[in-house]
Amino acid sequence: MGQSLTEIAQTLRDTDKKVQLIYAFNGVGKTRLSREFKELISPKNQDDELEEHKTKILYYNAFTEDLFYWDNDLDGDRVRKIIIHPNGFTNWVLKEQGQENNILKHFQHYTSDKLTPRFNEEYNEITFSIEGGNETVIENIKISKGEESCLIWCVFYSLLEQVVEVLNVAEEADRETAQFDDLKYVFIDDPVSSLDENHLIELAVNIAELIKSSQSGLKFIITTHNPLFYNVLYNEFNNSDKRYSYKSKHSIKRRLEKMNDGTYLFVEQSADSPFSYHLFLLTELEKAIKSEEIKKYHYNFLRQILEKTSTFLGYTGWKELLPHDEQETYYNRIINLCSHAKHAGEETSLIDDNDKRVLTFLVENIRTMYHFRGEQAKDISEDGSI
Repeated sequence: MGQSLTEIAQTLRDTDKKVQLIYAFNGVGKTRLSREFKELISPKNQDDELEEHKTKILYYNAFTEDLFYWDNDLDGDRVRKIIIHPNGFTNWVLKEQGQENNILKHFQHYTSDKLTPRFNEEYNEITFSIEGGNETVIENIKISKGEESCLIWCVFYSLLEQVVEVLNVAEEADRETAQFDDLKYVFIDDPVSSLDENHLIELAVNIAELIKSSQSGLKFIITTHNPLFYNVLYNEFNNSDKRYSYKSKHSIKRRLEKMNDGTYLFVEQSADSPFSYHLFLLTELEKAIKSEEIKKYHYNFLRQILEKTSTFLGYTGWKELLPHDEQETYYNRIINLCSHAKHAGEETSLIDDNDKRVLTFLVENIRTMYHFRGEQAKDISEDGSI
């Protein structure tokens, strides 16, 4: 039975677990869920961001990134800088908690030690420089969107490290600050869009380590669309850690899925194995075929399954898995056309009946040729487990 995001937010609030890990495709509603949860726990008229030292929830999502925006100096074309929108969150991190050095350390670790952000005295602007050849320094550069996202995450993560450290002091009177005393939840929505796989894995391990080290009653909710990030976190939270008295039972893993009627399916994942992303994609394809709701993006799902299967089986490329018949060139062309990002963003999501028949044929061919178990997909769709 489908639920609203408000009902799911209530489920998150009422779940007595230290960690709740949630997987969902992009566009399903992870960011909206984080806002629903924030409003449920701490309505804005009762708790304006991080003011009055009564914050109940700390969250990272797309709205966090919106607090930072570029001034490209279009007139002078010289001083390019990120402007920080005045708000309680950044004031708390930078002015009150003095996390500038930690932010720099984390940012350079995930990007380059030659790339340096500099905050002004008011902590409302950031400029960037990079070391060039012959020990020269190039000032006022514009960093990439990925580097920008990484910087904003490092601002949040530096604060989170301090929050955990402060709240690990059991007696409130002995803590270095009382600003975190009312904090109950940390909601992290997809912090990984800008990282390569090696740094993504490292980030997941670091987040899990930090959460396991938290000895207070602080609860964590993490949502992601990235299967690798999910799997690493899944495995980390599934392992007990005697150093911190953390046990696997302290976490729960779920999947968020949007239904055709606009409601949401929110199901617990199996506890005995990590999420098998390619099987979930296969299930989504079979559901689309059965309901006759095939769209262009389903070819992207098909391509991802082919890529993962070809890698596992040791083929040089996914095209080798296509049926070797007179239509092979066409199969290759339609998969490339419908799954290519440039076309996916610029053209309609609808495809003609012939392309729908081709996708149906290829899905059935792959499932039978490479021995995906037919009942496995059925099990996923019915009870949420792998």
